[in-house]
Amino acid sequence: MSLYSKHKDILDKAVKALHERTFFAAYPEHPSPSVYGETADADGRKKFQASVGKKFEELKQENPKSWIGVEESPYMQTPLNIQYPAFGVETLVERGLTAFNSWRKVDVNDRAGILVESLERVKERFFEVAYATMHTTGQGYMMAFQASGPHAADRALEAIAAGYEELNRFPKNVVWDKPMGKFNITLDKQWRAVPKGLGLVIGCSTFPTWNSVPGVYASLVTGNPVIVKPHPGAILPMAIFVAEIQNVLAENNMDPNICQLAVDTYDKTITKELAEHEAVKVIDFTGNSHFGSYLEGLSGKAVFTEKTGVNSVILDSAENIDKVAANLAFSVTLYSGQMCTAPQNFYIPEGGINTPDGNVSFDEFAAKLVENINGLVGNPKAGPFVLGAVQNKNTCERVETIGQLGGKVLLESRSIENPMFKDARIATPAVLTMDAADKQKFSSELFGPIVILVKTKDTKESVALAKDMAIKHGAISCGAYSTDADTKEMIADQMSLAATPVSFNLVGGIYMNQNAGFSDFHVTGGNPAGNASFTNPEYVIKRFTWVGHREPVKA
Repeated sequence: MSLYSKHKDILDKAVKALHERTFFAAYPEHPSPSVYGETADADGRKKFQASVGKKFEELKQENPKSWIGVEESPYMQTPLNIQYPAFGVETLVERGLTAFNSWRKVDVNDRAGILVESLERVKERFFEVAYATMHTTGQGYMMAFQASGPHAADRALEAIAAGYEELNRFPKNVVWDKPMGKFNITLDKQWRAVPKGLGLVIGCSTFPTWNSVPGVYASLVTGNPVIVKPHPGAILPMAIFVAEIQNVLAENNMDPNICQLAVDTYDKTITKELAEHEAVKVIDFTGNSHFGSYLEGLSGKAVFTEKTGVNSVILDSAENIDKVAANLAFSVTLYSGQMCTAPQNFYIPEGGINTPDGNVSFDEFAAKLVENINGLVGNPKAGPFVLGAVQNKNTCERVETIGQLGGKVLLESRSIENPMFKDARIATPAVLTMDAADKQKFSSELFGPIVILVKTKDTKESVALAKDMAIKHGAISCGAYSTDADTKEMIADQMSLAATPVSFNLVGGIYMNQNAGFSDFHVTGGNPAGNASFTNPEYVIKRFTWVGHREPVKA
């Protein structure tokens, strides 16, 4: 049985889910022993621990020029000392171009089957990937398992399904017959989907797989070989994905260099050299706006970016303000605010927030939010595990000095103890208040657990500010609370013009930070926060070109 036949059912279900946008998950998000095996967690932890201080020798990339690795665990604040094979840019490019000539000629159905098989192999390593993610990014255990394992695999499958569908949209050949009166013109026509060329995927330090595998699999399914360049601080999670892709390729007598891992260090990066290389035709990037904008300006390349943005919460009215405060407190605490979808600016009318129990003033809501944050981070059974650890020391410094920005500090960031990791780098949320007139001070992304409560004249000004932030500086998410239908429509309409999705009236166990594969488009591509979206048709069709050939049919 071919791998395509083996996985056709899951591909068909994935394509169906793309159209229906209802709940679909090929990979269960809960680390249940009944799903993944009784010893899967322990086995994954042991395998991760066994990799520390060793060479990562799973890759099928031969003759490295050196072995390097600078990852550090935010939980232990000690180096992992995992070494990866390093290669020069020209070596990576030459091997990729050689692989291009074989990979581009593999039928799309076979490519899709191979790629889904690689996800099934990674599924067996979800727990290992989780611990690798914890100790490179600082994510809490549950988030690390879900985001880097099942959710990342679902996003990868989504990209495979989108490419698989687009490449099968048109017939490969047809007899074209045009009546001309006394005779017909009959042509044999054929169409080829020609991949653009060598792809480069540039990863980030906080979500090393979730943000990278969509681009990896979108390029691979459309026939483009890929060089995967993870962030120097978070290599291992993607190294495991690449190793399994290479394993499946090799087992099917294909060049493992169709997907290569490229590593570097902070003081000697290779990202720009790779990106500017004339052979690199497709680039996927997650990271800061400055570098993302530089990549978007490179000519002759299809570039897909997710950059920084300023995410807003608009507070107008609510059914239960205590549930709202609890929900938002969790949103800003989750992974210490190190999510591209985390809220930053909360816009609250000076006249307060209307509720069935009466008006809640600006100061009253601020107090409720602070109380909920303190209650969450002070809970030893919840706080340390929701917060996780801070990936970058600079984030801690930013949070500690946030008072220099101006405004009134209602809650200072502090460190709490993680019972499992005494040396974990931790920063709890800081909360400030400002007036709408202080716009310049809250007009940029303040990465980390930072909340700014902005006092506005009314909800219309709140919406205008949120919209302006998204248009000028980008936004990936927006939260809004209103019980009035007309107000909700006004918010939805105005934020749509800023290409920003809105999560309305979320309480309980769903948060504006979260995006679901096969349903939510992650980033719209319509504002400065990024030019691409997981996963719409444009995300895959720009990776190849339809080329048609024709010839008269012989009598």
